[in-house]
Formats: sequence, structure tokens, C-alpha cells
Amino acid sequence: MKYSTFSKTHIALCLSSIFAATASQSLYAQEASSGGADEAEVIEVRGIRGSLLKSMNLKRDASGVVDIISAEDMGKFPDTNLAESLQRITGVSVSRANGEGSQITVRGFGPEFNLITLNGRQMPGTGNTRSYSLENLSSEGVSALEVQKTARAELPSGGLGATVNIVTTKPLASPGEKYSISGKTIIDTSNEAGNDVTPELSAVYSNTFADETFGVAFSFNHHRRDFQQQSAGIQGWQANVALPELDAPNVIDARPLDAEGNPSGDYFFPRNMGYAIQDTQRERTNGHLALQYAPVDDLVITLDYTMTNAVTGSNSISWGMWNDYGGNINAYELDENGTVIFADIAGNDGSYTATRVTTEVKEESLGLNFDWQVTDNLKLTLDYHDSSSENDNGADEGLGSQGSLVLGSDQLTTKTYDFREGDIPSAQIYWNNGTTELAPGEIDTHFSQFIHSPGKSSIEQFQLDGSWDNTFDIPLVSVDFGVARTEQTMGGSNAWSGLIGGFLFNPSWPEMLPDGMFTRHSTENFLSAIEGGGADLSPNYYYTFDFDELVARSEAFLTNEVLGGDDYFAATAYHPMGTYSESSVTEETSSIYVQSLWEFDIADFFVQMNIGVRYEETDVTSSVLQQVPTEVWWKGGSEWHTQRLDGDSNFLELAGEHDVLLPMFDFKVEITDDLVGRFSWGKTIARAPLGNLAGGRQLSGSPKIGSRNGSEGNTNLQPFESTNLDLSLEYYYDEGSYAAIGYFKKEVENFIGSQIVSTTIDGFHDIYQGPRWQQAEADLIADGVQATNDAIFAQMQANGATLNAQGYIVPEASDPLIEWDISRPYNSPETKTVDGIELAVQHLLGDSGFGVGVNATFVEGDVEFDVTSLTQQTPLTGLSDSANFQGFYEKDGISIKVTYAWRDEYLIGVGQDQGSSDNPPQFAKAFGQWDMSVNYDLNENLTIFFDGINLNNETEQGFGRYQEQFLFAREYGSRYVLGARYSFK
Repeated sequence: MKYSTFSKTHIALCLSSIFAATASQSLYAQEASSGGADEAEVIEVRGIRGSLLKSMNLKRDASGVVDIISAEDMGKFPDTNLAESLQRITGVSVSRANGEGSQITVRGFGPEFNLITLNGRQMPGTGNTRSYSLENLSSEGVSALEVQKTARAELPSGGLGATVNIVTTKPLASPGEKYSISGKTIIDTSNEAGNDVTPELSAVYSNTFADETFGVAFSFNHHRRDFQQQSAGIQGWQANVALPELDAPNVIDARPLDAEGNPSGDYFFPRNMGYAIQDTQRERTNGHLALQYAPVDDLVITLDYTMTNAVTGSNSISWGMWNDYGGNINAYELDENGTVIFADIAGNDGSYTATRVTTEVKEESLGLNFDWQVTDNLKLTLDYHDSSSENDNGADEGLGSQGSLVLGSDQLTTKTYDFREGDIPSAQIYWNNGTTELAPGEIDTHFSQFIHSPGKSSIEQFQLDGSWDNTFDIPLVSVDFGVARTEQTMGGSNAWSGLIGGFLFNPSWPEMLPDGMFTRHSTENFLSAIEGGGADLSPNYYYTFDFDELVARSEAFLTNEVLGGDDYFAATAYHPMGTYSESSVTEETSSIYVQSLWEFDIADFFVQMNIGVRYEETDVTSSVLQQVPTEVWWKGGSEWHTQRLDGDSNFLELAGEHDVLLPMFDFKVEITDDLVGRFSWGKTIARAPLGNLAGGRQLSGSPKIGSRNGSEGNTNLQPFESTNLDLSLEYYYDEGSYAAIGYFKKEVENFIGSQIVSTTIDGFHDIYQGPRWQQAEADLIADGVQATNDAIFAQMQANGATLNAQGYIVPEASDPLIEWDISRPYNSPETKTVDGIELAVQHLLGDSGFGVGVNATFVEGDVEFDVTSLTQQTPLTGLSDSANFQGFYEKDGISIKVTYAWRDEYLIGVGQDQGSSDNPPQFAKAFGQWDMSVNYDLNENLTIFFDGINLNNETEQGFGRYQEQFLFAREYGSRYVLGARYSFK
């Protein structure tokens, strides 16, 4: 057999040296530089073409399946949002927050299955989650994004779908002075309450000194965006609710008939229907600083710091109706799947809600790295970092929480839900005044609630890596090895005020809600981009009112002497109904790995082989503080509240552990000078979500009928473990042009699902269907009165049930025990399989300046949700086909780029906020967005540019088991960016 040393093609060798300034020297390794400068003259290719060339050649040279996006120029990444850039990669799709790319799904595996690293360091998730939100990091200081789709022993574990490395600028890797300054104006067409034009300022600087032995690089970005989200939504669907006996004209049932001619199958009703307008202001500041020092030629010391501060504040107005069932249903129509598309339902109320939420995210990462070339063939790298992410959901300085103020009325005859036309259901209420419009003076109820739920995630990590280059005459090229110690802590708390005020009626204090505080609006411009929205919506009006004014009026009302002053406010507001809990999970992981690179020829075919294994041991500790629940009180309608012992809480500490062995194997063969084949096999893991690991039991604070829910954690959950197979063929047929096809298969064990168990708890008695309830219901029916929940509440009092000091009916020992649906995570014994095909083409049309890139991913597996079954299921969220298109022209100082990103329908998750106990699904409809970017170089330093985002005003829509089970629709509008960039290098 002939042994040989791997040699790159001439093009690859030249480009690798040219682009070393902006690309990492090796994937997922720390950037380093000897400090010396190459005196050879090079011609640098910049812009879109340069970015594509860099990315293609790094992809070709890598082991395993890797995709890379490189900066087009210093301070100029292909997209202003990192997640939006990543979705250009084959197999990557994004989920959005506030109309921007936020988190990624890779090959059908959602955010919790993908690991984000910064310069090779594991990053904490946002707040108390594992999922890193990419919208919190600006793109200006980023030089490359590297997506490793196959297993690598050298990588920290956690990227079952993929590991994404964010590479930032390092000064000694690109000697000399360079800087870029840009200013942008953001024009968001959705904005109504904020500024129509908002700023974004960025600066990137890098320089070296003292014969290039010392370097400094920093980047800064400040971004503000004002926008409006318009939405409609249903909190959940209830399966097989109790239906009253109704006359035939009031029932249309299109379900299949059984052998006896009766409709068969399950049926579903919506818990509520609501609409909302949310005005948001978001400000984000990012900073990155890197200091490098090379005291000798063989040692580079790097100290770096990265920070993010993002504050998102929103005010929203929402309106809609709430539904209870049983005797409340007057008429309905079911389609063939059993989904109600029309219902006439009595009882309960219609309401208007003002909500204020301020969320602040603080992220910091401080790292120290020593890169030491010990000998000619031995290199050691010592790296330490301490990183954290704090998410304060309730950072409003005035409220100290997020607050919701609810106004409404129960003075209605009936209400209808109608989804027989359009893409948005209508929810029409028929009031006692004989019209479909409630006058301000008829709004007669008010209550409020306040929530504060901060969370923090932190990682302290120590890594020692080594690389030994072989000098013996054998095919072994190098051996990489290392050990690491990682401590990750994730935790948070949740404080809920309870429902303050309950059903407080305007006649008690008429001046509390004067007519003048309400402003009436038409729905003509509401959700007008969606069929069924705008003027076609019913109701076709809504009211707005000032949040601060209502807070002041509410506080004055609740402290009025007639109602008992401050003591009344304190007693009803917090002690009986308020809740507080906190939890934390600490994971301590020790790991060791070894990885070897081999190169040789087989029958004149050059082969590169990479073999490695990683071993990890993890200890998990969970600590949960929770209050002790006692019983559930009823205040009428749908207001059920869990009571807890005042001041009595306890800590519950649990422990778990797991260890994993993660082997990997990469095989790459150069079939011809232009054709590369790859085979990869390996194991990857993704650890369980924080909420699943935190032990203890939590019961709903507002356990409405049909939603008596609770949850428990499982600290000893084992991680998802996937055995992965990849086959790919890549054809590099011209400079900057290639075509690739790949097949992948993932077999996932320890799949984490949710089991719901119906449980009773000693002492928790249920007023619902107790003797007093049944007697009141029977009395109403005997009197020919519809037995709505409000009517039952009043009849129970007429029959002798008394209210306590806070206006509740309390349970008695003769009432049955409440049946709680407790959800608990578990590791499924089943093995789930996902496989798919990836296709990609990138073509540069010679020197014409035109280029195009197209990719698509098609995935399937036995992990889909069976919508016809009400049994507990453990599907894979995020699984969907996706495709991307990019076309550009770049020549003579002008560049124009048009992109389209499409994602097919996919499962968002299992479980709906007010869904029934069978854990119903949430699906997202297919989404496709057009973007455009135009750059013009006024000279070699100054560029003006224009970006258009979501030019087609695509909307986000979701549904339950079937598309007729509407869940949400959101409209953000298009936005545009105008700016200028000055660069020097």
C-alpha cells in the first residue's frame, strides 16, 4: 500500500491562505497566530463572492459534514440576524420571535437539540433554558458561523442535531489596522405607537502593535426596533366535552356514521377565542473585546469578553370570550374530523385586557486562552470561561413584574364561535342590551394579576486540549486529545399575585371606570393581510384604554374604605391565591476524548479518515422551593383558585446521574479532483430540558373545569442519545461552484415524553359535581333555566351555600376529591428514527457577477404526532421539509441579493395552555419569506445599502390536531433598513 501525505488542490491551498484572516484555522478550535506576517502579496476576494468561496473551500477541506457561512467583509455578515443567516444552510430552518429569526432547527431537531458555542466554548441558554436565542447577538463582530452536523469527539456534547460555532474576530489572526463603522435606520411598517424610524449603530476595530505581538479587537452594536404585532389566538382545544341534549336543528354533525347510523369519533371545542394588538420597543446592545499577546513565537494568550443587554418592552390590548361547556352549549356544527366550526355558547363573559411586559436579557462571557506550540509536533491549548445569561421576565421598574388588567362583563345572552370561512375565526357576543356591541358604561367587572419570573443560566468551563502531529512513516497524521470540566447551573423563580379583585362590579364605585377612559376602534386595519381579518372580523370593533390610568384607578378602588382598606387588598390579593416557587438544576460534567486523523491512498484514491471517542460523566442536582397547596375555592364562572398555606414552603432536593460513551468515525475519499465522497457514523446526545429535570410537584393556580393540571419533574432523566449515519457526495466543478447530495439517518434512544396520570390528593375536594353542584343544576333544569356555571353559582347560594370573606364558595368534606391531571416526563423505551435527503447547488456564472444558490431538505421518520389518537405520545418537534433560494449580482461596486426561505408545516410542541388532558399538539403552518439586500460602493471605503425583510408580509399561523382547530395567527408586516458603512483595511 502506498502511504502519502494529504495535499490540497492548488485552488484550495491558495484560498485557505488568503482567507485565513477571517476564517478559523481549524473547526471548533481557538483562533491563534504566531504573530508573523507573510510578505507574499495576495489578492483578496471580498463581498458575496468572497464569502461563498471561503465557505465552500472550508466545507470541502473539513472532516465530516460541515457547512460554514463567512462574513462578506469586516462588519458585514450576509444577514443582520445570525439565525436568518443560518437558515441559508442546507437542513437548517428557524423559529421566530417578534418576527425575527431566534432559534434553529437542524434536520428536524429543534432548538433544544442543538448546541451553540462561542469560539468553541459551550454557551448557556437564554434564562433558564438550554436554547440560545441568536437574536440577542449582533452579526457585526462575527467572522464565521460553523455548523457541524456529524459527531466529533473534540466537541462538547449537547448537539444531537448539530453544533453551531460562532467565530469572532481575533486581531493576531489578521495583522494590521482594520475598522468598519456603520449607521442604519430601521423602518418597520407595522409600527403604530413607537418611532417610525429607529437607529442601529455598529463599529468593528482590529489592530496589532509591537511587531504584531500584541493585538486588540472590539465590536459594538446598538439596535432599536419599534413594531406592532397583531394576533388572534385560542389557548387550547377540549376533547369530548359534555354535550347537552339538543334538538336536531341546533346540531350539524358531519362525523362518519357507525353501524347504527350514529356519528362516531372524538369531537373538539375551543376553550376561548381572543384577539390582541401588541406594541413593542426592543433595544439591544452588544459588545465584544479580544486582547491577544504573543510574548514568544510559540505562545499566544487571549483574553476576551462578550456582553449583551437586550430590553424588550410591550404594551398590549386584547379582547375576546371564554367558554365553559356542559349546559352552556346551545347549538354547534362539527366537521368530518369532529372539530367544531360553529358553536353557540351561553354563560361566562367577554373581556378586554391590558398587559404590560418588560423583559431584560443580560449575557456575559469572560474567557482566557493559552495556545502553546510546545514542540514542532505538539500543541497544547488551555481554555477557561465563565458565561451567564439572565432573563428577567418582569423587569418593568414601575410594576416590578408583568401585569394584566382585565375588564369585562358577564351581561350577555349568548356568544358564537364561527370558523366556517376565512383563516381567522370570529367570536361574536350578543349582549343583554340587544346588540353585538358593549358600551363602555356596561363594562362592569375588573380583576388583575402580576407575574415575575426571572431565570438565570451559567456555565463555568475548563478545557485542556492537545494535538500531536505524527512524524513516523505511517498513515497517522495527528492525534487530538483533551479533558474538560463543565459546571452548568440553570434556575429561576416564579411569583404570581393571584387574581386580584375577582368580580368587582362598577356599580360599587361608578367613577372607577368612566366612559371617557375608553377609545373605540374599528378592526378595518387589524390582521388585514389574513383572509377573515380586517373589516370581515366579528366583532368588528374593540376598545383601548390606558394601562397606567387603570392601575391607578384599580389601586384606589381596592384601598377604598368601603372595601376594607389596605387589609382587604393584602388579604385578597396575595395570601390565599398568590404563589411563589423557585427551582434550580446543576449539572457537573467531566469529559475526556481522543481523536485521530489518518490519510492514505486506496487504489489511487486519496482517503482521509477520522476516528475518535468521547466519554462523559454527569451529576445532576435539583433543588425546588414550593408552597404547600391546601384546597381549591370557586368564585363563580370560570374563576377557580388554588389556595396555599401562607408562608409555609419547603425545599425538595433530588439527584440524578448519567454517563455516555460517544464514538465517531469519518471517512472522506477524493474520487476525482472535483468529486468528494463522505461517510460518517457516530453518537451524539441532547440533555433533558431544565423544566423536566427540576423535581417537585406544581399544581395549577387557576384550575378551571377541564384544566385541573399539574406537573412533576424527573431529575434522573437520561439524555436523548442518537446514533447517526451520513452519506454524501460533493461535486466541486468550478471555482465557487458545487453541487452536493447527502443522506442522513438518526436513531434516537431515551426519547423524552410526557405521561399524564389522573391523581387525587387527600384533602383536595371538588365543588364541581359535588352534592351542592348537582342539586343546583337539577333545580335550574326543573325551573327551565339554562344551567350555566354562573347560574349554578347563584343557585348554590340560594340553596344555602355561603360565601367566605373573600367572596368564594369553599369545598366541603362531602364533595368528591379533585382529579388532577399530573404531567411527568419519562424516557420512552422506544427507539425513534429520522432520515432525510439534503440537496444543495451553488453556481457562480463565471465573471458575469451573477450567482445562485439553492438547497432543500426532505425529512421523515416514525416520530410524527398521530392526530387521530388521544393517547399520550412522544413525537419529535420541529420535523419539517425546508428549502432556500439565493440569487445575486455583484460587479462594479454594486451587489444585489434576493433570498427566499421556506419551511413546511411542523409540530411546535405537545400540550396546549388550556387544552384537554390528552396533551394535544401545536402545529405551525408552512412559512415562506422573501428578503432583499442592495449594496453600492461609492468608493473603496464607503458603501451605502438597503435591506428589505419579509417583503411578502408573510404571517405566522398555527393549529391543533387539524387545520380547522385554529390556535394562532400573527402579523408583523415588512421592514426596511437604509444605511451606510465606512471600512478601512
